[in-house]
Amino acid sequence: MKANIEVICYKYKPLKDGTLPLMLRVTKDRKRKYVSLGLSLHEKFWDFEKGKPKRNCPNKEQIERLIAAKTAEYNDLIVEMTAQQREYTVETLVSHFHNQVRCATVVELYDKLIDDMKRGGKLGNAGVYKYSRTSLLKFTGQRLQIPFSDIDAVWLRRYENWLRTSGCGDTTISQLFRTLRSVFNKAVELQLLKRDYYPFDAYKVSKFDTRTKKRAITKEDVRKVIALDLSQGYPSEQLARDIFVFSYFGAGINFADIALLKYGNVRDGRVQYVRKKTGKPINFLLTEEMRNIIVKYQRQGQTWTRGLF
Repeated sequence: MKANIEVICYKYKPLKDGTLPLMLRVTKDRKRKYVSLGLSLHEKFWDFEKGKPKRNCPNKEQIERLIAAKTAEYNDLIVEMTAQQREYTVETLVSHFHNQVRCATVVELYDKLIDDMKRGGKLGNAGVYKYSRTSLLKFTGQRLQIPFSDIDAVWLRRYENWLRTSGCGDTTISQLFRTLRSVFNKAVELQLLKRDYYPFDAYKVSKFDTRTKKRAITKEDVRKVIALDLSQGYPSEQLARDIFVFSYFGAGINFADIALLKYGNVRDGRVQYVRKKTGKPINFLLTEEMRNIIVKYQRQGQTWTRGLF
């Protein structure tokens, strides 16, 4: 039996202000469920026979649009389930929409994603999305309470021009647009936006030149750093120089991997470790300069079970 969807003015439980709540009544197999539409009105403004607002009802057109939209949501779901020959009840129909994420505007979804990332401990990602949200708020004059469908390719080009006049380069613009695109992808996934309104098919983020110009210091500059006398300086300055030198002679090992090195990683005159970022095993010759640095910190009280620095 197909479910029946209708809107009623629920007169049995008037609110404190005397108005009656508008409810969506879902009926199937003699079972009923009521879903609040979040609206209420006085009894005199509702036509109980026709099940719709009277002509003199305040905000009549807005109420009718909401009723039509909510009714269409449920009817579309019923048609989909029927076409797929899926069994359903009034409970499954109501729970389908009750469990959906309700973020009607761009800023609401941003806020939800940022909050989810913070709760999940992904503070770096949360910072990236927060930066993107702040940029969009500045561009729109704090008016980001807009549906995703309001943002099209023309809107995106205006945003790009605004970023450029604000002094942003391609790398920053690319990051901001890739973040915004990921929010749009999430909106499509959550069915907050129809794929037909997705603007990044027409507006390509890949057009930005994000290639970083190669920067390198000369060997002479490296020699100056190595020869620098820091005996009277702060221990932190000496440590910074020693880590730089260790990395220079250690095949460019990065700081994260240096911080994880232990004396056990030094075997048969070579440094052997697994890179944290890629999981790739690395093996290179231990030079005299690196050996001197290890001995220096070993003398300062390090043990063979602790890190090198």
